[in-house]
Amino acid sequence: MSYIRVGSPEYRRIFISMLLGSTVTFAILYGPQTLIHTFSESFGISPSTASFTVSFPTFTLAVSMLFVAVFSNAWGRKKIMGISLLSASVLNILSAFSPGFQTLIVLRVLQGFAMAGFPAIAVTYLSEEISPSHLGRIVGIYVGGSAIGAFIGRVIVSTLTDFFSWNVALLALGVINLVCSLFFFICLPESKNFKSTRFSFANWATGITNGLKEKRLLLLYIIGFVMLGAYVALFNYIGFLLSKPPYLLSQTLIGLLFICQLAGSWSSYSFGQLTEKFSRTRLLFLAIAMFLAGALMTLSSHILVLILGLILFASGFLASHSIASGWVGILSPPPLKAYSSSLYLLFYYTGSSVIGWSGGLFFSSYGWNGVIFLVCALTVITVLLILALHRTLRSAKLASTGKPEQITPVSNP
Repeated sequence: MSYIRVGSPEYRRIFISMLLGSTVTFAILYGPQTLIHTFSESFGISPSTASFTVSFPTFTLAVSMLFVAVFSNAWGRKKIMGISLLSASVLNILSAFSPGFQTLIVLRVLQGFAMAGFPAIAVTYLSEEISPSHLGRIVGIYVGGSAIGAFIGRVIVSTLTDFFSWNVALLALGVINLVCSLFFFICLPESKNFKSTRFSFANWATGITNGLKEKRLLLLYIIGFVMLGAYVALFNYIGFLLSKPPYLLSQTLIGLLFICQLAGSWSSYSFGQLTEKFSRTRLLFLAIAMFLAGALMTLSSHILVLILGLILFASGFLASHSIASGWVGILSPPPLKAYSSSLYLLFYYTGSSVIGWSGGLFFSSYGWNGVIFLVCALTVITVLLILALHRTLRSAKLASTGKPEQITPVSNP
């Protein structure tokens, strides 16, 4: 099998394409996150109901990714990813003309379906085309792009909402995403190692079933569920905290504070490189420690401490996601890669939808302390899951370093 080498022109094209694809996907998905309290006030709805603008599309995104895998196995990786980004961008433009909250929600749900093709296939494409020994760093680029996209989306939406309206903000974001999607389609190299398989419901059912049977993979799926859920719960409702005393920040400043996520994106690439030298289990524990410390720092009334906490929180999350998602690709054999990647993302985005929404119940009942309590409880659960994963790897006589050449893939479906 011929892999694309680090430093080659094709590698650089993949580098740029993954940044563009991630930027578009997560700008669309999380761009409206800073508007949750704006929607709550404008439409006279509760914070948890307003959060449907984020939780509904993440849920439909998660469910759709289960089916995208079988289509990509038959039709090809690049085609599915490109169509996904282009159609989601067009729907983003249409959402700017929503006459009410119900229409906005319908279009956001459709965006969730449309954008599923990129995140469901991106890691599969990378694991097929990039050498396993360097997969960690390029997955780190993909994850880092998600932070960049989420930041750009939030800043554009929050700033233009301050100066114009949320309708203008979503329109501008949609146009920018459409241009980036076209560049992605042009820039991404065609798959070299992809082998199409016959479109079959039986193949899909077998792949999904085998992807759920393997305990190592299942534990990684649940880690993704818990971590993104805690992450989104905090960022969904921090706008309510920052718009009130003692902070009293404007919509633009709240959006700019999401630069903390961008500042934390270094960790996804850095931790991806570290997986080539150190145990993934230990790196996960380090990422979780950063995540928890950052969450606790947001309890401070001093804005600088809070900002540092957000940076640490985002860094820990992005590092953990980079490690876990890349590990799924390494543990899976070629016939199972697309299915296991889709299952990881199904759990991952379902966590965003379910826990992100439930964070609003904690906020409404107990304020910001309630949100942080939820995050801390989920962090403890994550630590227990990592310990269980470590025991499973040891019992299977796998090396604790987690290096690709030392890991035996699960049985073929």
